[in-house]
Amino acid sequence: MKNIVLIGMPGAGKSTVGIVLAKAVKMKFVDTDLFIQEETGRHLQEILDTEGTTTFQKREEEIILSHQFHNTVIATGGSVVLSPKAMKHLKRDSLIIYLNVSLAEIERRLVNITTRGIVLEQGQTLHAVYDQRIPMYEKYADITINCSGLDFEGVVAKILGRV
Repeated sequence: MKNIVLIGMPGAGKSTVGIVLAKAVKMKFVDTDLFIQEETGRHLQEILDTEGTTTFQKREEEIILSHQFHNTVIATGGSVVLSPKAMKHLKRDSLIIYLNVSLAEIERRLVNITTRGIVLEQGQTLHAVYDQRIPMYEKYADITINCSGLDFEGVVAKILGRV
């Protein structure tokens, strides 16, 4: 079976959905944000604060390009779509699923936007990030799952009905 890659905004539930989905389809699970933390020995926000967004995105791209995944559910960082190289690498052997969550719901879920390790340029708002990334998520997605009003089990059930 191909890999299943989950993309979407920070707070969309990619990691939690990924774990539940991997169990349901008997696949491995990886979280690329955890790969970054493991390989650098630092929290995402620490990298962003000390090295900036460009360095963070370069690390994210390098880590994704350096891994070959097989039969794996992959939860990506929300900024992965900013790297065409990383997305091309992931898309080659994977089904890309976009977890679509409204801006209002993302704002409710992300109470820790400045400490969570979200790629934000100086002065950039969550609304601006949302507007920037939504077209990219839509571009790369093979399947879009509308997650509005669903708990994690409901999202997984919707995915299972489409794969």
